[in-house]
Amino acid sequence: MNRVPTRRGELHHTIKNNYIMMKKILIYLFAWLITVPTVKSQIINKVPLSARQTYYNIDANLDILSKIVKGEMETYWVNKSTDIVPDVQLHLYLNAFRNSRTTFNKESGSSPAYNKSDSGWIDIITLTDWDGKDLIPGMQYISPDDGNSDDMTVLKINLPKAANPGDTVFLKINFESKLPSKIIRTGNTDDYYFVAQWFPKFGVYEPAGMRYATKGGWNCHQFHRNSEFYSNHSVYDVKITVPKEYVVGSGGMLMAEVDSDTEGKNKTLTYRAEDIVDFAWTAWPGYAVFTEQWEHVKITLLLPKERIDQVERQFTAVKNALEYLTKNVGPFPWPHLTFVDPPAKGSGAGGMEYTTLFTSTSFTGIPDFLHLPEMVTIHEFGHAYFMGILASNEFEEPWLDEGVNSFWEERIMDHYYGENSGMINHPLLKVADKSMSRLSYINSDSRQAVSNAENSWNYPHGTYGMMSYNKTATWLYTMMGIIGEETTNEVFREYYKKWAFKHPSGKDFVSVVNEVVTRMNGDKFGTDMNWFFDQTLYGTGLCDYKVANFYNNKLNLSRRNINGGDSIDKKLSDGDSLYKSVVELERVGEVMLPVDVLVHFKNGDEVHESWDGKSRFKDFVYTGARMIEWVKIDPEFKIRMDVNYINNSRTSDPDRVPVRRLTDKLISFMQFFINFISL
Repeated sequence: MNRVPTRRGELHHTIKNNYIMMKKILIYLFAWLITVPTVKSQIINKVPLSARQTYYNIDANLDILSKIVKGEMETYWVNKSTDIVPDVQLHLYLNAFRNSRTTFNKESGSSPAYNKSDSGWIDIITLTDWDGKDLIPGMQYISPDDGNSDDMTVLKINLPKAANPGDTVFLKINFESKLPSKIIRTGNTDDYYFVAQWFPKFGVYEPAGMRYATKGGWNCHQFHRNSEFYSNHSVYDVKITVPKEYVVGSGGMLMAEVDSDTEGKNKTLTYRAEDIVDFAWTAWPGYAVFTEQWEHVKITLLLPKERIDQVERQFTAVKNALEYLTKNVGPFPWPHLTFVDPPAKGSGAGGMEYTTLFTSTSFTGIPDFLHLPEMVTIHEFGHAYFMGILASNEFEEPWLDEGVNSFWEERIMDHYYGENSGMINHPLLKVADKSMSRLSYINSDSRQAVSNAENSWNYPHGTYGMMSYNKTATWLYTMMGIIGEETTNEVFREYYKKWAFKHPSGKDFVSVVNEVVTRMNGDKFGTDMNWFFDQTLYGTGLCDYKVANFYNNKLNLSRRNINGGDSIDKKLSDGDSLYKSVVELERVGEVMLPVDVLVHFKNGDEVHESWDGKSRFKDFVYTGARMIEWVKIDPEFKIRMDVNYINNSRTSDPDRVPVRRLTDKLISFMQFFINFISL
């Protein structure tokens, strides 16, 4: 029961408290009105695709003189765990370019720019909660990965009141983002801008049981040279103000475009994006814009006006990727997609992915036989699935995005552009995309230095790319060689179905593989596939099988002395010679995989054998009138992890061996050439 105030001062105090309480209610009601209905309302998709744990409403203004994006942001994070959370953590990625002492630049061995004015950073101008309480005193820069006190890429904000389960933490942030002039994924050169990792962005709160978390906590890593990103799926409402002559592209759907001043010098574009993990944009007066439709998806391409000869190639490539991934993995859920082929001065932004926005790369006059633009386009679009829809943690398990995506890129390239010519299709030289990747792995001197189970920034001796992209794609091809293409496709369909928009881990992927393989094949490959992943994903051993020798010894026996178990598959006449033919195989490497063996006889007969590959050696013996002419281990190249294809075969005609070695060297040279021109 409320006590009735009896004195004037007490009455004034009660009225004041009621006023404050009413003001708080109105503030929270206002916040709810401008955010929650916007997030819940469906503008792009009919139903939400994700849990929508975070939301961003950003008003951004690009100052082309200072190269600064001034932003006003209203954002929130919902505590969907059962934990009481005392703080929130945000990424401030652009601070990686603040000075030469940041973790990013120390790992790169470089400075952010030639002049101080060329550096990049994010400054928090004001930071309040929805009550208007100043949160800047509770800010703290932390370095959870390496303890570098000069790194400011992770911001911890101690909350005035801890967030209970179900609570929503509202923040209002005014910030300034200075774009670095040396474009590394993000930045500007002259009048070209690619604006990525540009706003304060929540990390991912992982409760116990999510991925590898044993207790609740923020997963918010520093920005490393060899790392990409990990984020919640979010809704973005973004306004971007730029000079009127600039052409803008973004990861959102354009909702409106209006003049933003009475003089008509600037314009404001309003974008909406739903259920994506990041929002990036680009602005440049020199873009030409093209649009095409693929089923439900409107595709927009921005590229330099002098590069219009690349338009058809680029659209064909992205449509091929859409078709192939939709059929074999799952549907592309958004009705919009934008991709960018940056100009030469913006080439540092090329080859990056932001779900519904990605960047490719090409150059004027690139020959049709070299499918470099197609490869980059297909690869970067593929990230929409593995980085975007599935949204694995690229900091901690880069293989689960980059490697898996490389596997699908190679399949798509070789499917549409030639099984043996997906990368290069020249009359004098044909090279499959999957061969380029395998060669990068097998030719690396450090291929055994580390396994795939490593944080992205901990890969030693320059092995990050080779391990995360190339080795992973190679062992995934090997897995497909063992379990079959249709089973592999079903693995990824189930992976998509079960884990889309839910942040799977590597162990979740392995679990799906085990479930699908046993469902479709029983115990043909064992009770599970852990034996495979222990050696390939989590192991550092090499796979190498070889034909050590074969020989044909003439026997001084008559046919009536031959035992019934001898391998004679036809009747012999009295005049036929008898031979004991022996194939000697060896397992040189540590990795043990089942392999097929093809034995070819001089009379044209062939025998297909199977070997579980576990023992160090295996002999096959044949007795009869036939003599062995050649032997091949893995004749269909299913075991692409085998680091030495040359010793997989042996022939009585040795003239073929130098030709094979020469071809291998030519492919290695072309790999170097392509890597060089794509720098």
